[in-house]
Amino acid sequence: MINIGINGVCGRMGLRIAGLVAEDEGLKLVTALEMEGHPDMGKDLNSVIGQGHDGVKISHELSGSPDVFIDFTTPASTMDRLKYCVDNGVAAVIGTTGLDSEQKEEINKASEKIPCLFSPNMSIGVNLLFNLTETVSKILGDESDIEIIESHHRLKKDAPSGTALKLAEKICTATNREMDDVVIYGRKGLTGERPQDQICIHSIRSGDIVGEHTITFCSGGERLELVHKAQTRDSFALGAIRAAKFLSGKPPGFYNMEDALRDIC
Repeated sequence: MINIGINGVCGRMGLRIAGLVAEDEGLKLVTALEMEGHPDMGKDLNSVIGQGHDGVKISHELSGSPDVFIDFTTPASTMDRLKYCVDNGVAAVIGTTGLDSEQKEEINKASEKIPCLFSPNMSIGVNLLFNLTETVSKILGDESDIEIIESHHRLKKDAPSGTALKLAEKICTATNREMDDVVIYGRKGLTGERPQDQICIHSIRSGDIVGEHTITFCSGGERLELVHKAQTRDSFALGAIRAAKFLSGKPPGFYNMEDALRDIC
């Protein structure tokens, strides 16, 4: 049995992860955290999600001795909880986006003491998309205009998405480009002719779109598109569950979803 802790348990992702943990006989939710002042603070989690977590209270204080901690919240909250994981030897699965370079470096340092799995997207389909994008970029990247379009719900706080940035990173790795030199974020005004090596990321925020990513490779007379559309958050939540199972019992180190999905990817 793997004991699970969830940060942001009443959020969109947290609720779905909690629901899937309740359905898995090999997992037990022991820690359900929310931000201070949340209206459900102190409630029994069952009263919120209606299934399978008897006696688990929604709290701001860490307790319950989880083996693996899952976090899809905000950068500040994630960094705060990561300190607890390091101090208590708890493995950390982090899907939070919007982290800056300094915060990512903190995760790297934490991975010297505990196992950390960090990924901007834990969907199996998206991780296959990462691999496909790198493969296509190696073949078509030098002769194509490459653009990335990402669409998410209107409540998403960061832009571009962490997935879009990871896709751009894959393209740059495959084509020997530096992201700081070639990646731009939207266009406005008299921008001039498009540089050959430029990669533009376009962000759409609208309605209740769960998550869509399109990479276009345009060359003379043809266009190739790689597209992933998430219909529900289950794809991300199931990936997080898989990541937690993978990370349980692992030695300290920095892991990603390609490690957790090695048998698929």
